[in-house]
Amino acid sequence: MDDLTKQPNSQKCFVCGMENSIGLRQSFYQDSTGRVVATFTPRDEHQGYPGLLHGGIAATLLDEVMGRAAIAKGLWLMTIRMEVHYERMVPLDQPLTVVGEIVRETRRLVEAKGEIRLSDGNVAVTAKADFLPAPKDMLNEREQALGYWKVIPD
Repeated sequence: MDDLTKQPNSQKCFVCGMENSIGLRQSFYQDSTGRVVATFTPRDEHQGYPGLLHGGIAATLLDEVMGRAAIAKGLWLMTIRMEVHYERMVPLDQPLTVVGEIVRETRRLVEAKGEIRLSDGNVAVTAKADFLPAPKDMLNEREQALGYWKVIPD
């Protein structure tokens, strides 16, 4: 992915944890505007109906990519509300593009949007979410785990 910077991965996160044996082990990339992009190819173990991506996995990817758009701006946030719209069926074994970006920031609230695009470019799933800052005491308690983040080459 040209002109994009790879974001760090974590240890045990279901989406990006490289040491999570049942996780997605997904990598994310950000551009200079803070927009975050990932490519994900769903496999059989990600299905809901036969041959189709489970909606919960789609929502999980969107939550992560929108949260990572906040991390690209140096913000550690927690999702408080998320709305997902399933516009098209998402087939297995085809590369998907997952995109997230911040659309509005206020003193306390951050709003983001995300989408999953099929290999033909059509938008299959969209989401919007509201985030609040993660409590400082929670971040302090988890500093060691958060400090694990590493840029792992593709």
